[in-house]
Amino acid sequence: MSAQKIKGSIIKSRLEFVRNEFGDDGVSKVMDNLPEEDRKILARLVAVAWIDFEVGKRLDEAIVKALGGGSTRFFERLGEASAEVNLTTMHSAFIAPGNPQAFLAKAPQIYRLYYDVGWREYESEGEREGVLITHDAETYSKTDCMTVVGWYRKALEMCGAKGVRIVEEECRATGGSVCRYRVTWS
Repeated sequence: MSAQKIKGSIIKSRLEFVRNEFGDDGVSKVMDNLPEEDRKILARLVAVAWIDFEVGKRLDEAIVKALGGGSTRFFERLGEASAEVNLTTMHSAFIAPGNPQAFLAKAPQIYRLYYDVGWREYESEGEREGVLITHDAETYSKTDCMTVVGWYRKALEMCGAKGVRIVEEECRATGGSVCRYRVTWS
């Protein structure tokens, strides 16, 4: 197991998305693709608890296998759904209506809510452009990065940004030294 932990709320949002999109049958199919120990952890999952990143990674793999048709693009949709839930409830104070730059400037604090190792920064590169960079995460996966893309895209739309585009220019899961996301909107 990795040393890095993620918040249970990340896992709960994934399972909630699966339930909303595919029903209880979909959740069962995903659970059937997980080791027994992971199923036990998920059965007693609490949103505020820290969970091993690897449990979340195996859950992502099970979702792709059982429901995603082998496509990891599914996780951008999952990230959007997670942002909508979290940013309209427990983390609604982060939303900056009419000011996407102010929201993105909060990236370091937002990261610390969900991950216990590593850090994220935001560098503005103009009125409607910037770069999010994740440093020093001990563990990473392409599916988690795709969730980040979907989460930030939806969050920026919630702040009033239109035509949001996020491109991961560098990814640790594919050999990069950081995860770097270029963010633009109109």
